[in-house]
Amino acid sequence: MSGKKCLVLFVPLMVLCMLMTTLESRQIDDITCSEAISSLLPCVPFLEGSLPATPSSDCCVGVTNVANKANTTPSRRSTCQCLKNASTKFGVNADRAKQLPQLCHVSLPFVISPTIDCNSIP
Repeated sequence: MSGKKCLVLFVPLMVLCMLMTTLESRQIDDITCSEAISSLLPCVPFLEGSLPATPSSDCCVGVTNVANKANTTPSRRSTCQCLKNASTKFGVNADRAKQLPQLCHVSLPFVISPTIDCNSIP
């Protein structure tokens, strides 16, 4: 395996490991924080602002999974807080994060942003 291919596989895996050890794994109704992060792992290249310019189909499947499982006010707020914390810790490109639900044709009641007030989510 070439060094570049190895890096492409290693970096997302390392990010997931770091998230799972540093973020709370409390239950978010039907989805845990770790599960939400895992679902969005294919979105890492897009969210970091690198290529590709659009999210992959695997990324969009993950966004859909999060949207479907975070289906109550408490779970939406908890998921929002989880992703807010992750976006702050791992330098998510705010413009890309705002575009993600629209590009995946998924309705999320919140934006993945370090500045969102998750308690205001219905």
